[in-house]
Amino acid sequence: METKSAITALAALAQESRLAIFRLLVAVGPEGLAASKIAEQLEVPSSSLSFHLKELSHAGLIMARQDGRFIIYSANFAVMNELLGFLTESCCGGNPCSTNSTLACDAAN
Repeated sequence: METKSAITALAALAQESRLAIFRLLVAVGPEGLAASKIAEQLEVPSSSLSFHLKELSHAGLIMARQDGRFIIYSANFAVMNELLGFLTESCCGGNPCSTNSTLACDAAN
């Protein structure tokens, strides 16, 4: 992942409602949810939900597909994994990290 793409994705997630939407879509998996279900579960007004979905989609973090008269939104797991890889590519200076990476990084230095 390029730095510019990572910044766009992180900026999209740096807002409470968008982070909640993304986490919900990650939790429900590839089947995704209709916008109405997202709004209902997170108690986000429909008027602002479309804006948040647009921002997450623009960052590549979610995908939309037509299912009859509904648009179903799902997390883009490939982009999520790219972002996680970007954030951790130099973890612990190339040394293996333990579950407590802070201690592992301190021990390696």
